Amino acid sequence: SMPDATLFALADAGRLSQPKVLEAQVMRMLTDPKARALSEQFVGQWLGIRTLGSVAAPDPQKFPEFTPTLREAMVAEPTEFFAGLLREDRSLLELLDSDYTWVNAELARHYGLDGVSGKTFVRVSLPDRRRGGVTGMAAVLTQTSYPQRTSPVLRGKWLLEEVFGTPPPPPPPLVATLSANDEKRDGQTFRQRLEQHRKDPNCAACHARLDPLGFALENFDPIGRWRTEVSGETVDASGQLPGGEAFVGPEALKKVLGARKQLFVRHLTEKMLAYALGRGVEYYDI
Repeated sequence: SMPDATLFALADAGRLSQPKVLEAQVMRMLTDPKARALSEQFVGQWLGIRTLGSVAAPDPQKFPEFTPTLREAMVAEPTEFFAGLLREDRSLLELLDSDYTWVNAELARHYGLDGVSGKTFVRVSLPDRRRGGVTGMAAVLTQTSYPQRTSPVLRGKWLLEEVFGTPPPPPPPLVATLSANDEKRDGQTFRQRLEQHRKDPNCAACHARLDPLGFALENFDPIGRWRTEVSGETVDASGQLPGGEAFVGPEALKKVLGARKQLFVRHLTEKMLAYALGRGVEYYDI
């Protein structure tokens, strides 16, 4: 809406160009209830979760737990998290790794957390670091899965694009597709079939960057629940980047992300600038 009386008065007095005055007004505006629109719209745009459940929705036969109310809670979690960062002026790096999140009772049950009741979202401490941050949020994990199985490729691609800002090239034409589910076939697990797919010279270079990042999140099922087995086999959440850096599981993945925090902060800043401008960022904007 229009600026309020305070902003108009400061503008008329020519004081909004003063850094301390401008900063104070920005912080004042961020505490206003209207600022929630920033969190809702920017986070939905950045994380790509606006269409959660409407495109490639989880198979209702396999995942009856994915109800409309759970979907709403999944989308609300990163919004509440980001709003809390703004309100409390916390570090952006908590989006990569944190020891807390925001849940209501339904999402808490989904995560296996106790002591939360009602529909209102509250901040809760997490028992470990495997879920804290956007990589452990059910909305992101569900959005980067197929209806019947997870996708290390989609999850790795999402990390490269939305965390590092270094998107991979598009796949080559007529590339072979993998099965729709993660059940064993011909004695091979889904991971083994994917590793065989990576041997195709046309696919190897990109998959070497994508798959290790996605494999580290394999303990999260297609709707973001923690799991230790897939089709009767123990989850293999190990990955190794082209440079030789090896890691196992989401906690170790976060250390990899944290070591590249400058890429993340720069990319998120560009995303925020593009949101503020209402257009893509050009070289002369930076």
